[in-house]
Amino acid sequence: MIRSELGRLPERNVPSLRALRRRHTRALAKQAPELVLALAFELLKPGDFVGRMLAYELLAAHRGGIELLDDPLIERLGQGLADWGSVDLFGVTLAGPAWRRGRVSDQKILEWARSTDRWQRRLSLVATVRLNSKTGGGTGDWRRTLRVAKLHLDDRDDMVEKAMSWALRELSQREPSKVREFLREHSERLAPRVRREVKNKLETGLKNPKLKTAKARGRKPAARGR
Repeated sequence: MIRSELGRLPERNVPSLRALRRRHTRALAKQAPELVLALAFELLKPGDFVGRMLAYELLAAHRGGIELLDDPLIERLGQGLADWGSVDLFGVTLAGPAWRRGRVSDQKILEWARSTDRWQRRLSLVATVRLNSKTGGGTGDWRRTLRVAKLHLDDRDDMVEKAMSWALRELSQREPSKVREFLREHSERLAPRVRREVKNKLETGLKNPKLKTAKARGRKPAARGR
């Protein structure tokens, strides 16, 4: 049903997709979370970002959806993750919130952190964001965040470096003193980009204050990701 509606959308942009997801969230509100989980698995197709987005958001938005999850289920829902957007979507929508609520174990996150797969390593860091994000319901958890971060000190994969910066910047809004201490203790092992961006966040509140200056002067800054 959802896939047929997708085919009828005049545009597959985020507002249209979110409107479609909200309609189905309302329609499924009184259904058992197990039904929504089954629907989510039906929507997951290799290489289909839109299907993943709808699957993960439907499950996260349903009362009781996150509470169904455990280590085996989160692993199944994350199978096939192999790109930046899908990993971040999964990390902030399902994996991070499920970990925060105790549905996913520390051991599973640490397993991802030690993986040879770059996307699982990135995922372990992205999952910490929801522990600390004020807008995402996090209340702060520096111990678990820094435990994961320590496993990536020497990881120079570009995707992992960017996620390390993101994780530490998010934590810095909750526990700036802990992040400063982490930077001092591990300065020689942290990637220069991570040190720079996290220090900028601590000192100015911005990841790249030069970009704000460039915008103020009417220049178009280069596109950058998290």
